Amino acid sequence: MGKQAERARTGKASGGRAAAGRWKLEDAKARFSEVVRHAREDGPQHVTVRGQDAVVVMSVEEFERLAPAKARPPFVAFMESLHLGGLDLEREADRGRDVEL
Repeated sequence: MGKQAERARTGKASGGRAAAGRWKLEDAKARFSEVVRHAREDGPQHVTVRGQDAVVVMSVEEFERLAPAKARPPFVAFMESLHLGGLDLEREADRGRDVEL
């Protein structure tokens, strides 16, 4: 079992951390390299200010997984970029079929 899972299971925290993955701002500042190491090994680390979640420190791999690769153009701009002006989009009137009941 990993260290973070063990701490979460037992409810014990280590040096200045209120709980696994949570840091007071002053502790996170003083031990930033440890916060970064935990973010890379154990997952996102929450930093609190006056007891309230303020920021999350996470690995770049996690961030890239969550953040979109690039901004998407608006739908109308995307459709216009396809240059479908010569495409015939007319439909024939479909009146269904005759059914004897």
